[in-house]
Amino acid sequence: MRYSKQRDVILQTLKAKREHPTAEQLYAMVKAVLPDISLATVYRNLNQLAECGEILKLEGLNNMAYYDGCVEKHHHFICTKCNKVYDINHSEAFDFLRKEVSTNGFQVDDFDLVFKGICPECLRKTKIN
Repeated sequence: MRYSKQRDVILQTLKAKREHPTAEQLYAMVKAVLPDISLATVYRNLNQLAECGEILKLEGLNNMAYYDGCVEKHHHFICTKCNKVYDINHSEAFDFLRKEVSTNGFQVDDFDLVFKGICPECLRKTKIN
């Protein structure tokens, strides 16, 4: 993939965030640095970065795609109230599930998990109201 200043700004902006933004959210962040960038350019570059393994594209979450700048193995928790996506450590989940599945005769080499529920912030808001 050839170098592109726009792609580099998109990648660095995404990697600097712990959030998992949509293309539209990332577009708003990048537009502050590159005012002339288009939403189509952001989409195109996100797809190229995901295809090359530079970022993760999380699809099927509330019919939206979210992007993750962390490509190290990990899992996700999605809040069904606010739609925020949180990272979950891989090693603890892997050790537990590998043991559980292997007791039934399967060999587990890898897996991806998505937990869905309500985040602590939304739970606090629910208790306040």
